[in-house]
Amino acid sequence: MISFIERVNKLKKAIEETEYVLIGGGACLSAAAGLEYSGARFENNFKEFTDKYLFTDMYSATSYPFETKEEKWAYFAKHIQFDRFDEPPTKLYKDIYTLIKKKDYFVITTNVDSHFEKAGFEKERIFEVQGNYANLQCSKGCHKKIYYSEDLFTQMVKETKNCKIPTALIPKCPICGQSMVINLRLSCRR
Repeated sequence: MISFIERVNKLKKAIEETEYVLIGGGACLSAAAGLEYSGARFENNFKEFTDKYLFTDMYSATSYPFETKEEKWAYFAKHIQFDRFDEPPTKLYKDIYTLIKKKDYFVITTNVDSHFEKAGFEKERIFEVQGNYANLQCSKGCHKKIYYSEDLFTQMVKETKNCKIPTALIPKCPICGQSMVINLRLSCRR
């Protein structure tokens, strides 16, 4: 039986000898990097929401049936600001990039938090299958444009009071006036 270290060394040698690298990454990679959706990381950063809604983790909180759009957007703005924008690149993602940066590579990921890009991977070489937290789109699909929304999420977080954002910050489509949604596949965030 091959030891873990032997397997790692074999993989490293294969990467060194190849010309092309295809990387598939998902939630387990982020969890291995310390980006867990539960435990102390969640509890220390979402106290206002855990106290009010009794959330136990960031993932299940995304399915919560909020009573108002102001509540829903307050939670999602906090979640996105924290996980997508505030979290710095992790050592694990940077280490992977160091291994393959001189190769012809491509990344396919189910993650929506851009941690590959943060670590140095070129955006054009990343396919985020499930979308990206940073972007909003029309809920009715009246057009195909997506909108980078970091400033809006930052403002929502800044103006959140009692787990609600001001009604004026609820995003509306600039074309048809309908609600905007986060650019995610099968979004339950409508």
